[in-house]
Amino acid sequence: MKPIETEAQKKARISHELHRDVEIRRTSYRARALKLFPHICASCGREFDGKRLRELTVHHKDHDYHNNPNDGSNWILLCLYCHDHEHESHAGDAGQSKPALFGEAAPPVANPFENLDQLLKRD
Repeated sequence: MKPIETEAQKKARISHELHRDVEIRRTSYRARALKLFPHICASCGREFDGKRLRELTVHHKDHDYHNNPNDGSNWILLCLYCHDHEHESHAGDAGQSKPALFGEAAPPVANPFENLDQLLKRD
């Protein structure tokens, strides 16, 4: 006879299965993307190999992480920094824009020194 699960055990089992499935999905499309594409950030053009390969992430062009076609047509590889910048710069835009690719102008980044000359001017 199968033991009866408590509510807490059921929630724990479901949570574990969900995390396992998400991890399998994440690693499977990442592994496919790394086989399909050169290990270069599509935005800044830096190359990644060895231990630094973990800094290269898969970005979904349409911002839908469930859309994982086998040909990789919805993916680009971005370094951690460019991937964060991509999501920060398009946060309420529902995926309407496309990221700058290698060879194109990258989206503008805030310059912390932009008004430095004015701040340093003495009256």
